[in-house]
Amino acid sequence: MYYKGVYHLFYQYNSHGPTWDAGTISWGHSVSLDLVNWSALHNALDPNSLFDAKGCWSGSATILHDDGTPIMLYTGVTATGVQVQNLAFPKNASDPHLREWVKPSYNPVIPLPRDVLNDNFRDPSTAWLGRDGFWRVAVSAQIKDSVAASTLIFRSKDFRRWERNAEPLYESGPAGMVECPDLFPVAEPGVQNGVDLLAPSDAAARHVLKLSVMATHQDYYVVGRYDDAADTFALAGADNDCRTWHRFDYGHVYASKSFYDAGKKRRVLWSWANESDPVQDYVARGWAGVQTVPRKIWLDGDGKQLLQWPIEEIETLRIKRGVGLQLGAEVNAGGMKEIMGVAGTQADVEVVFEVPALDGAENLDPNQLLDPQRLCGENGASVRGGVGPFGLLVLASSDLQEHTSVFFRVFRHDGEYKVLMCTDLRRYTASKKLLKYRTDVYKPPYGGFVDIDIQKERSISLRTLIDHSVVESYGGGGRAVITARVYPEHAETSNSRLFMFNNGTGVIKVPKLDAWELKAASIAQ
Repeated sequence: MYYKGVYHLFYQYNSHGPTWDAGTISWGHSVSLDLVNWSALHNALDPNSLFDAKGCWSGSATILHDDGTPIMLYTGVTATGVQVQNLAFPKNASDPHLREWVKPSYNPVIPLPRDVLNDNFRDPSTAWLGRDGFWRVAVSAQIKDSVAASTLIFRSKDFRRWERNAEPLYESGPAGMVECPDLFPVAEPGVQNGVDLLAPSDAAARHVLKLSVMATHQDYYVVGRYDDAADTFALAGADNDCRTWHRFDYGHVYASKSFYDAGKKRRVLWSWANESDPVQDYVARGWAGVQTVPRKIWLDGDGKQLLQWPIEEIETLRIKRGVGLQLGAEVNAGGMKEIMGVAGTQADVEVVFEVPALDGAENLDPNQLLDPQRLCGENGASVRGGVGPFGLLVLASSDLQEHTSVFFRVFRHDGEYKVLMCTDLRRYTASKKLLKYRTDVYKPPYGGFVDIDIQKERSISLRTLIDHSVVESYGGGGRAVITARVYPEHAETSNSRLFMFNNGTGVIKVPKLDAWELKAASIAQ
């Protein structure tokens, strides 16, 4: 949240180790003036009460409209293992750093409903105020004897006494349990300004509903209409099963949350780049996940999907620009060109690829549209194609035996062209220092389709941020994003390098290429 000129990040934190242990999960708390450089404070919430004895789990901040005071709703797991919703507020609201928080004794404010499983009731959203003067909050739940994913709505006048709405905000098909619901309004298509969730609801306004699905460990969102009289959400031309909706990220990202940045009037998305290795390896490394770069999000001009882009403050980390970057360069079929003058372990690369001809695009089977990740695995960067693969090789060793490829490939389907975006992690040997109980880390190919008319545009952009073990790539101006965790062995002893490549049959032109080396952000513990 943004409060008195300060950004606050609250996050799930275990001060005893990188594991998810009941009774040790607290709310860590860090503050920043620019969303880039951070200082850690003492924990905001610790599990020291009967109503959260087994952990202070996820929740959200709300800025009260009358006096601007922040208030927290969070999930506590009681001493008997029941999930309930609790309240916390700052001890001294005049302190811009909000160093101390109070958990009132009347918690929990929302007990477990009788028809909900005791371990599937969690993650209250940011609250919003309806036109009737009542606050609303969305909470994820699993109704007994149901395979649907329910997002319940509770109303309150005072944040202390809450009543459940008869109907859920939304109930998704057989998706099972969902987590971390996020509902927020968006401006008109193409307008980049964010909209405050606390602003009066306009029945004609578009809203976005985002859900995190436990079964797939992926985040999904859809654009629709929120009815604040019935407290229900209606989709706009999408399937009822949330697993068919848009994804914020086609890579290793889960449990994303957004907030309205009143300082710059934008909506900012945070995401968690988690891990997929054995718990023992987390202990050996000392960590088990990291926050992604904060992203600005807004509604695309077509009104159907969101666009995402790294916040502009990230550019303050740029310290050294690459040399010898030739605008209007070409990458021939089977060709490769190194991006010189930039250390590849911390870098920001922006490139536009121009596609002169689409004649060589390969035909795409209809079934392949359903699984772009598998399609990326079958058609990696080393597999020659017609139009593509072309893109970047990042975190590459000098002999190219190790690298991560971020690339596009154009297919033809039903008289139209489809652009596949991939990030392939399979061409590196994982650092032995990071492995103790497994011979290799999780390193799949990732993929998604970019919603772009390549026949009309004849070009596609790619921005990739590299930060040691994290690679975040934004395709088509942020229409598709892929985040990956990468641990190449060569990075321990030598610098990583950057390359452009084209493994298609035709020439790919490069009308724009910018690359910067990045300095480290300031992180004060």
